[in-house]
Amino acid sequence: MNKFAMSVLRQNLVVQHLLTCCLVLCGLSAAQAQTSPTARSADYIVAVVNSEPITNNEVQQQRSRVLAQWPAGAPKPSAAELSAQALEQLINEKAQMQQAREAGIRIEDDAVDMAENNLAMQNQIDRAQLRAKLVQDGLSLNAFREQLRIQLTLNRLREREVDARVRVSDAEIDEFLKEQRGTTAPGEADLNLAMILVAVPEDSNDTQVTTLQTRAATAASRARSGEDFAKLVGEFMGASVPNGGAMGLRPASRYPSLFVDNLQTAKVGDIVGPLRSGAGFHVLKVLEKRQEEAPTLVITQTRARHILLRPGAQLTSAQAQAQLAQIKQKITSGQTSFAAAARELSQDGSAMSGGDLGWASPGQFVPEFEQVMNRLRPNQMSDPLVSRFGVHLIEVTDRRDVPVSERDQREMARGQLREKKLEEAYSTWQEGVRGRAFVEMRDTPQ
Repeated sequence: MNKFAMSVLRQNLVVQHLLTCCLVLCGLSAAQAQTSPTARSADYIVAVVNSEPITNNEVQQQRSRVLAQWPAGAPKPSAAELSAQALEQLINEKAQMQQAREAGIRIEDDAVDMAENNLAMQNQIDRAQLRAKLVQDGLSLNAFREQLRIQLTLNRLREREVDARVRVSDAEIDEFLKEQRGTTAPGEADLNLAMILVAVPEDSNDTQVTTLQTRAATAASRARSGEDFAKLVGEFMGASVPNGGAMGLRPASRYPSLFVDNLQTAKVGDIVGPLRSGAGFHVLKVLEKRQEEAPTLVITQTRARHILLRPGAQLTSAQAQAQLAQIKQKITSGQTSFAAAARELSQDGSAMSGGDLGWASPGQFVPEFEQVMNRLRPNQMSDPLVSRFGVHLIEVTDRRDVPVSERDQREMARGQLREKKLEEAYSTWQEGVRGRAFVEMRDTPQ
């Protein structure tokens, strides 16, 4: 495999998370990212984490970041809930940053520069344009770079404390594949479920949770006794819930794993629950269940080639895009061939083979590259595009459907198991850091 493909494969979720955080930070307006002079003069301490204070202004800035990341169309929390969420995130961040300092983790300026360059590429602008945007939005460059440094520090701490310790054994892969082949696998069944949700507010005490659980159990019992489920939905959730709580026929993979895991043996008409999630207690009714024979697992592979130019001190991103646009015109008019141009210009290991990247399976390349590649037909060229590696001109040469080999299935299983383990391990580690921290709540954030 060539160097470009290998470098792409080495990209991980840590980098993706960093870029996402930074993109959100870049999108904040001055009003979101900075508190007003009046608020700043009235700043006060709302909490202390191991003797390090968290101020009201910090909470308000974090609130803005949370809102900027909120899913479009999703109902937004109340101001009090938003402040509580922002404060908890800051407590976790402070505690983890303190652990990072104790561990001697230090992010050099070169690493911050690289992250800044990557962010500029993701926005298809150069570093100077990114900084100009920061100034235009009223954001401090020093504060922006400090946020980058914090994210890099936390990611490195996670790599050290969590990622490096997660292992997936061959026995676990064997068991996973056995379960997948012997039971309903995500995507092999279509389900239509109706749901009653008894919501549990975040600040509920044990007595309130028990009361709500009893209420959910009552709903489940009445449903099992034959009462109309749609009427129960209206009684327990309100008449405004559409379709009697039915969520529509969809692949099992589009339902939460909590639901799917508890529906393996359920038949149409069965009532399942109450099931506890972060939102509350769920009571489910299976309205439809369509099971199909598992097809042979097939993936679509793409063979493509590219020309890569890496912006730097002597070549801006805009100049690289203009140069590749000219190259595309020459190739289209027959003045040169793609392979010849790649051998002459491409700044990566694929140049020697005329830019050929070999047969690639889904997920092998970074998203910004793969999304464009997937839209191309064989023998079609893209316009110049920007990725975190530089500026590319892509041509798809062929496409094929191939069955997934046993080895590839095992690698896919390993990846799924590792991601699940990472998520669980990170959550446990984060709770541990938070639990060991001494947190003193001083005042309510405004």
